[in-house]
Parts: sequence; structure tokens; C-alpha cells
Amino acid sequence: MSWTAEQKMRLLFALRSKGVTDKAVLTAMEKVDRGLFVQGIFADRAYDDTPLPIICGQTISQPSVVGIMTQALEVGPRDKVLELGTGSGYQAAILSQLARRVYTVDRFKRLTQQAQGLFDQLGLTNIITFCADGSHGLPEHAPFDRIIVTAAAEDPPGPLLAQLRIGGIMVLPVGQSDAVQSLIRVRRTEEGLDYDELLKVRFVPLLEGLGRE
Repeated sequence: MSWTAEQKMRLLFALRSKGVTDKAVLTAMEKVDRGLFVQGIFADRAYDDTPLPIICGQTISQPSVVGIMTQALEVGPRDKVLELGTGSGYQAAILSQLARRVYTVDRFKRLTQQAQGLFDQLGLTNIITFCADGSHGLPEHAPFDRIIVTAAAEDPPGPLLAQLRIGGIMVLPVGQSDAVQSLIRVRRTEEGLDYDELLKVRFVPLLEGLGRE
């Protein structure tokens, strides 16, 4: 069962009220039914602007944070995007509406398999899913025009910055996992790296290695 017009309106209102104003991003988020990515006892809260637990001890980010991160990424239709932290697959599904190709990586095989099933169900053929240690990125597919990280590191990881094309943008949370984190945007220029702080957030930590589940 697809989501109702009322649920869409409620979600879009929440997005706009939190500062998501980019029309392309709003349209992409209107096309992707978050209810498909929230299962079990939290399904009835799928359209609330709140993070929710998913399998493997992970979370699906609140829609307004997904919208703000996507907007900050400034994705164009020719861009190749790397996402670290597939999770439920919701963020990758939205990026697929905006980019030429999305490479998404998660350390938990159960998450990548479940997300791939949803991508297939939705006909999202421009998403390529990997189960791998995302802290190293995907050097064999680099460089990327855009990189988005949905887990917090203490600093922007060097291997990821190295895989960002000159002129590219990376959006990620940084900070200690048990303290307040900042969502930052990094632009790679000919001269070096420019940083913008966007807002305070809280994400699961970026961990090395593969998950056990």
C-alpha cells in the first residue's frame, strides 16, 4: 500500500519547516515512500520526522536530516555519488532520483541485501550496492563527484577525501560518538579543502571492518 496524500503533505511540511527548500530534493523525497524502508513495530511512525531503529542496531535518519544532507550535497544529474552507510536504503533511493549513479556501501550484509531488495522492487537500476568496510571508500570506482557519509567520524577520513574529485562535495557528521556532532560540508578545490558547518546532529559511529550480522 502506497503512502497517502496526507502523509506526503505532512512530511513535505516538516522538510520545509526545517530548511529543505530545494525543489529537486523535495520532489525526490516526495517520490520515495519512506514507509517501505521502515518495518516492524515502528512502521506506523514512518512518516514522522524522527529517526527510527532498524535491524543490525542501526537507524534510519529523520527525513529532515536526509533532506538537509541531500540539499547540501548539491547533486547534479551527471554526478557519480558514493554513500557510506546504506542502512535501510532510504537515502540512496532519494539520491538515485538526482544522480547518474549511486554507489552505496554498508558493513552489514543483512542491510545491503534488504536494501537491494527494495531497490529492485522500486526499479532503481542506477544504485550499486556493496557490503564492505566503508571507512576505506571504494577506491576502485573513484573519483566521485559527491560523497555522503551517514555515520560519524572524529575527522573527515583521509581515504574518502582522496576519492573526492576536484570540484566535488562531501557531506558528513564529525565528532565523538558520545557527544554532540556537527554536520559539515567539505568542498575540494584546486587550492585545498573548504569546510562549512551546517547543524548539530547525532549519528551512529563510523566503524572499521565488517559487521557480524
